[in-house]
Amino acid sequence: MTSTLRRPRRLSYHWVVFGAAFVVLLGAAGVRSTPSVLIDPLRDEFGWSRATVGFAVSINVLLYGFIGPFAAALQQRYGLRRVTVIALTIMATGAALTTQMNQSWHLFLLWGFVVGAGSGCMATVFASTVASRWFATRRGVVTGVLTAAGASGQLVFLPLLSWTAEHHGWRWVGAIVGMSTFAMVPVVLLFLRNKPEDVGLLPYGATTEAPVVAAVGNPISNAFGAGAAAFQSGTFWLLFGSFAVCGLSTTGLVQTHFISAAHDHGITGPRAGTYLAMVGGFDVIGTIASGWLTDRWDARKLLMAYYLFRGLSLFFLDPALAHGGGGLFGFMMFYGLDWVATVPPTIALCIQHFGRDRGPLVYGWVFAGHQVGGAIAAWGAGALHDSTGSYRLSFVIAGVACIVAAVGVLRIRAVPSASDAMPPPVPDPARDPALT
Repeated sequence: MTSTLRRPRRLSYHWVVFGAAFVVLLGAAGVRSTPSVLIDPLRDEFGWSRATVGFAVSINVLLYGFIGPFAAALQQRYGLRRVTVIALTIMATGAALTTQMNQSWHLFLLWGFVVGAGSGCMATVFASTVASRWFATRRGVVTGVLTAAGASGQLVFLPLLSWTAEHHGWRWVGAIVGMSTFAMVPVVLLFLRNKPEDVGLLPYGATTEAPVVAAVGNPISNAFGAGAAAFQSGTFWLLFGSFAVCGLSTTGLVQTHFISAAHDHGITGPRAGTYLAMVGGFDVIGTIASGWLTDRWDARKLLMAYYLFRGLSLFFLDPALAHGGGGLFGFMMFYGLDWVATVPPTIALCIQHFGRDRGPLVYGWVFAGHQVGGAIAAWGAGALHDSTGSYRLSFVIAGVACIVAAVGVLRIRAVPSASDAMPPPVPDPARDPALT
């Protein structure tokens, strides 16, 4: 039978969707960068401790992670475009309402639960879904670029948000983030599509038509079903644990507490935000390069190198902050190249071991591990600082954890075995009338 789907042209709609996803992730990235800007202003105005603000960030980070597998299931069931529009609207609303908060529970509710739930649908699960559905080749590079858009965008926003908080007050930070996030809704409606088959195309690089597995049943049940099957795999737990260390050593620790740590050493907020923006700039290079390498090299060995170098660099962060100058610039460059370079090989391993259709769902659970680690660091580093007066111990603990993760990822099987691979979904006549 002749396929009715067209092979992609030289410049095809695949790249329109890719471009739309890139812009959306970049535009919504300010939501993830805001907590680090708010720690000191909220402490100055309301007397809230670092641990209090860190606890709200922990709620946000946990929801950001644990919404992931359910977001992937919702995207399969109701469409990528619809879920993304709803998520952006929730994020924008929550960020805008934070301008009116004056009690700590307001912070927990709005920045913790509302913004956390919305941003969970815009986690790297979004990039994973776009890459796995729309691209059969160049998937690693696409994943790398989209991941860089979200992660680097968070850091690029920081100089603007830090300057705004210092000169106009922290409430304007919430307003700017809310407006920039809501501005992404028209981009989604105009350009984003659910899958290439909707516009008569094959995935980019595909030469034959693959059967499209329609999502049926309850999305929550589908997410739990994918998780239950993955939990039986040793590969899943190695990926989950290593990605927990990734979150602990990046978003939970450095992204949340770097500006506050810089203040301890006499570095102003805007200048510290500029340093983090440098991390974002180098991250674009590192993550795109990681995607290119993932298409060509063993993803396990790449992860081993990334975690090892990150762990070693964290041992030097506190001395670099104390002395500043070229040492701190060197840390930002080296650390930035490795900031989220772990994402493309981690997604690749999920798809290799668990398949194109269920791989994004499984990655959603793996990403939840990332956010568990991030939540522990967001609260734990603040609590350690409250008790010791320094972030030095937190940086050392994170460095040791990265070295442990570097050893752990090499235990992942190079090729999935029959006992380790995700079992295919079993058709359910009760859910799919076509089978009856």
